[in-house]
Amino acid sequence: MLPVRRHLLTRYLLTLGFVLFAALANPASSRAQSLADALSGLIGSDPKAAATALAASDDDKAKAALAALMQGKLYKRLSDDAVVIAEPDGDDFVITNAATGDVEDMLKAADIEAIALDDSVKAELAAAGVSAEAKDDTPADFAAAVNGLIADSFAAKGKAIEYLTGLSDPRAVPVLRALADGRLFTRKTDGAVVIAERSGNEQSLLLATTLESAGNASNAELDPVVVNNNLRIALRESVARLGLLSPDAGLRRDAARALLGNATPDAVALLREIWPKETNAAAKATMGRALAAADLADPATDKNRKIAAVDTLSGATDLQVRSLLQGRLAQEQDADVKAALEAGLKSVQRKLSVIGWVANLFQGISLGSVLLLAAIGLAITFGVMGVINMAHGEMIMLGAYSTYVVQEIFRAFLPPNLFDLYLVAALPVAFLVAATVGVGIERGVIRFLYGRPLETMLATWGISLMLQQAVRSVFGAPNKEVANPSWMTGSFELIGGFDITWNRLIIIVFCFLVLGLIALILRRTEFGLHMRAVTQNRAMASVMGIPTARVDALTFALGSGIAGMGGVALSQIGNVSPNLGTIYIVDSFLVVVFGGVGSLMGTLVGAMSLGVINKILEPVAGAVLGKVVVLVAIILFIQKRPRGLFAAKGRSADA
Repeated sequence: MLPVRRHLLTRYLLTLGFVLFAALANPASSRAQSLADALSGLIGSDPKAAATALAASDDDKAKAALAALMQGKLYKRLSDDAVVIAEPDGDDFVITNAATGDVEDMLKAADIEAIALDDSVKAELAAAGVSAEAKDDTPADFAAAVNGLIADSFAAKGKAIEYLTGLSDPRAVPVLRALADGRLFTRKTDGAVVIAERSGNEQSLLLATTLESAGNASNAELDPVVVNNNLRIALRESVARLGLLSPDAGLRRDAARALLGNATPDAVALLREIWPKETNAAAKATMGRALAAADLADPATDKNRKIAAVDTLSGATDLQVRSLLQGRLAQEQDADVKAALEAGLKSVQRKLSVIGWVANLFQGISLGSVLLLAAIGLAITFGVMGVINMAHGEMIMLGAYSTYVVQEIFRAFLPPNLFDLYLVAALPVAFLVAATVGVGIERGVIRFLYGRPLETMLATWGISLMLQQAVRSVFGAPNKEVANPSWMTGSFELIGGFDITWNRLIIIVFCFLVLGLIALILRRTEFGLHMRAVTQNRAMASVMGIPTARVDALTFALGSGIAGMGGVALSQIGNVSPNLGTIYIVDSFLVVVFGGVGSLMGTLVGAMSLGVINKILEPVAGAVLGKVVVLVAIILFIQKRPRGLFAAKGRSADA
């Protein structure tokens, strides 16, 4: 028996040692288990002992659980008997696991059961310093209030929101907006509260307490700050209030627009107070429409005032106003007000139709500028040299990936305040990369295939596949996102309800600058003169001493380099991927053939025409059918006019 007992004792000691070792190796896990056990005791046979143990603990989660218990917010979840903190959010409850502090889910009242203690236990807890009264945790300053937004309880977060609103500090607006939009995080490495904006595959960070740049971080390095529906309503109200009191007229207008149709009585009262004092015409008009919408929605408003409110709203060019009028029209019972609503709705609809046409025109010009950037280089290589270069799209792709590489270099090695300059630096880099590859293709392959279009087309198609695979091998197959510099971010309102984005507008201007630069090179430089001479009569140009082989190589380099610069622009309006060039190669050939082979003016007119026609047809026929209609129309046009809109002139063209 003795050996058996000795064996059992040995096993017991080993087990005990293992448990002690595990506890020492992972004290956090041990504490968490102890807290979970103590919390479970609150719903057991001896809640008094469990409450006493929790009161003696220095764990913040234990203190939070006891405070919730004294306030009547500690519950048992019926599905698994877990002890949770439940805070009301409308008809539901937001559930926080008391043992871990994690916000887990939303539950109905029937899914939880309140944990109640008798008066003697409450008296002992009160004697131990646990109170149902919330301590005065009013923030001391802006930074403390921002840090209060990451408090454990929603009530504490609400107090921080109230304090930030009361400060009337303009820095609070981006912080509260980020919290409402789900862009406020805590950084795991140091617990800092940060505002995150997606930048490529990472998040670009701002310190919420100072609004200074805090570098970049991956999603795994950030914890989101959670809010409930009640806090979202409070945030919307706070952002609007701060915006209305902002010295920036644009922010005041945006705040008034946010209140259109959903202003609370307090917000309406504030609007009525500041509207007569508003000096900016656009902000005052938006405030007036918000007040008119409030009058229209108020059942106590008399008929004449409602009709006046409809008259005010009928001058708007806003989809939100149209929806608001449609909603009121379905609910209104008074015949006179209903007639006014119908007339106002028609007026708004007419204005929106005109704005829709203007927006389609701008979108068409924007698409045309993209097609122009993609086709300018092809107009040189195909139009001037007569080479069907199926790898032209890959020159665009190389320019886009060059932009991505320059962006990453700026992020890794240069100060954050210089990041906005990366796009300017990317332009010459993309030109040189694409031009170098273009010269290599021309010298290595194409110069042996002049006069053999089918072989040239097949060879360049093979080169395009190789370039795509090379990029996949280096950068991987997933898309790469290139961030917009701050000066290309955002938009401005041209007409009510019609915003123009800065990146699209700058690309339009850029494409015309590139077109002008090429025209200047062709008309005012010796290289341009040689290029035109070789285009018109290659044999005569060679007899006159023009090095036609060098002109061919430089022409191909210029066309490829321009395509690379087009890739820089295209990286600002979409993702960068290995098949980026294939998206534009067919449209580029259509533009060149439709406009006239070798004509820059034809390329411009062809690109803009195709862009505008596509955007006009899309709302009517859909994107796919619209492209089919355009393709059929171009085929029919080429049957009648094989040389395009602007036919090339000269002996070689007539031959």
